[in-house]
Amino acid sequence: MKIIAIGRNYSEHAKELNNPVPEKPVLFLKPDTAVLKGNKPFYHPNFSNDIHHEIEIVLKICKEGKFIAEKFADKYFEEIGLGIDFTARDLQAQQKEKGLPWEIAKAFDNSAPISEFIAKTELGDLNSLDFNLLINDKVKQTGNSSQMLFNFNQIISYASQFFTLKKGDLIFTGTPAGVSKVNIGDQLKGYLNQKELLNFEIK
Repeated sequence: MKIIAIGRNYSEHAKELNNPVPEKPVLFLKPDTAVLKGNKPFYHPNFSNDIHHEIEIVLKICKEGKFIAEKFADKYFEEIGLGIDFTARDLQAQQKEKGLPWEIAKAFDNSAPISEFIAKTELGDLNSLDFNLLINDKVKQTGNSSQMLFNFNQIISYASQFFTLKKGDLIFTGTPAGVSKVNIGDQLKGYLNQKELLNFEIK
């Protein structure tokens, strides 16, 4: 199982980090050791002082595919959930400054908490999914899938040009504006179409 994540897929988030809005999907990977399931606590790593939350809609791939045509891409996922792409922003900045890859800032252990998954048939219009993140019961991020620069089908088609998609793979589809630092003791709650899917603590 692998995680394919999409960077800068919401223009306001790209702008808040002073990044250009991309013309094609920006892809990066996280290993299976990044996954954190069952709303278990996230233990703040000691190698960073600036871990940021990034809430995202997550697609679960349901069958193997390669060079998938955009018009058929919706056949390759049946379930949708939420995830947090935790990012060590200080490490990321250091790596970028040196022109080095920044996997250590994105792909570290437990950096990808994921929720349970819901059948996409239960969610209505997939092009208008509401999702948000609350920290200590205060809204920090709010998004809608209609705001994505590249929609689900475009992401799957593009990613499949480079990576064979396999059953169980996860695609993190990008985060809206509002990312910020998390602290030990914070309680994070994530909602998809008003249904609570994430609820865990930073320890």
